[in-house]
Amino acid sequence: MVLKKIPSSASDPVRPDAGGIRPARAGDAEAVRDLVERAYAPWVAIVGRRPGPMDDDYAKHIAAGEVFVLDREDAIAALCVLLAGAGHLLLDNVAVAPERQGEGLGRAMVAFAEAEAKARGYGELRLYTHERMAANVALYARRGLVETHRAVQDGFSRVFMAKRVG
Repeated sequence: MVLKKIPSSASDPVRPDAGGIRPARAGDAEAVRDLVERAYAPWVAIVGRRPGPMDDDYAKHIAAGEVFVLDREDAIAALCVLLAGAGHLLLDNVAVAPERQGEGLGRAMVAFAEAEAKARGYGELRLYTHERMAANVALYARRGLVETHRAVQDGFSRVFMAKRVG
């Protein structure tokens, strides 16, 4: 997969149509790492090891304009990482603070990713998740993503999904 920096709307602090979602700032890196650590912690036992997003370089992703956050009550409540691919936008990560789960914030982040893909001229949104994360697969399917295939990637058994957005 070829990834490149996304020509982003990151210059706007909050896009008017983004439901309060904004590009992450350099000062958010620690809070982003903490949120991802807490959100993915329950999956470690299920997956059998730390899921990939727990070890990503969020300062690098933020500097590249690839991380978007949703603030609630002066804290980051949810985030997503968007990577540009050849003809598609990859939703590389969605994480919601454990104390905010069940509020629809994950759905909001996926909807944001879909809107971003369309706004940037991509015809497709793609993502993958671990095959043991059945709740996530079901959530993405409810949002209209379709399983395209399963494969082992970087030692993880993954479910790959996609949705036409253009």
